[in-house]
Amino acid sequence: MAGVDEPERPDTGFVSGPLLDPRFLISEDPERLPDTLARPVVAIGNFDGLHRGHQGVLARARDLARRLGRPCAVLTFEPHPANYFAGAPVIFRLTPEDAKALVLSRLGLDGMIVLTFGDALAALDRDAFVDDILVRRLGVAAAVIGYDFHFGAGRRGTPEFLRDAGERRGFAVEVIGKIAADRDGDLSAVSSTAVRRALEDGDAALAARLLGHPYMALGPVIHGQKLGRTLGFPTANIRLDPSCRLRHGIYAVRVRGDGLDHGGVASFGRRPTFDNGAPLLEVVLFDFAGNLYGRTIEVDFVAWIRGEEKFDGAEALVTRMHEDARQARALLADVI
Repeated sequence: MAGVDEPERPDTGFVSGPLLDPRFLISEDPERLPDTLARPVVAIGNFDGLHRGHQGVLARARDLARRLGRPCAVLTFEPHPANYFAGAPVIFRLTPEDAKALVLSRLGLDGMIVLTFGDALAALDRDAFVDDILVRRLGVAAAVIGYDFHFGAGRRGTPEFLRDAGERRGFAVEVIGKIAADRDGDLSAVSSTAVRRALEDGDAALAARLLGHPYMALGPVIHGQKLGRTLGFPTANIRLDPSCRLRHGIYAVRVRGDGLDHGGVASFGRRPTFDNGAPLLEVVLFDFAGNLYGRTIEVDFVAWIRGEEKFDGAEALVTRMHEDARQARALLADVI
């Protein structure tokens, strides 16, 4: 487990790591796309969370790409434009860049094109966005957008403008109206805002229903204070994205990685019994022994167990940790 005294493995980075399908390409601020993504069909947007509504748009992009015989990619922006305009990280990011890439690869896309959202892109007018980015740099075969997508300085680029520009510049544009339902039912309650609200309430099960997949944390296992090992619960520790507003508490989780697929119980919070420090995700993997330091793991949040508490010493905490683990195993029985 992570508490074993072995040398820490270097973090080789997520993009080249074992979690991501090597056929999935990430192209950041390209002047020209690699050959395997040439003339793509691009779905354009922030797609934070990649919830069920987003997945409906992406399904239409995949269908169009198949019809045209072209690769399919998402064109997205980092940092989130709302953070850029606010000058501060105001958005609780559901899928930071690495998590977004992982979900997209599992949804069957061929790649993700990331444009840096800074002063230059924010000032780019709608015509230049089409001519310089979509046509010259990306050479898109088609663009798929939502009915409310706007782009360019002052948000002057509308779906109608893009459709007309595509006709003039030789690429198809498909505008997707509001998707009312999918195979899992009504989508009227599905939005990134609703997912954030569910996670802020600790309702991991509701978040998963809205997303169509569990909310995940992704990152390299880091050294902690090794308190878990002294308590008989060695933990794998991950720092979550600073924007994360997940409710502090105890969760039943599934942990995946290179050769890993284990249930577990996780604590996200400040460890009030000991130091009330910076928020940290601490995960106990069930039925696992080994060293995880430096390895990137995925932690899927399956169910809420309880809120974070301050206990009257280590003995009371350990007693409760055993009960948390028992509850987590029961909640995970039908998942893993």
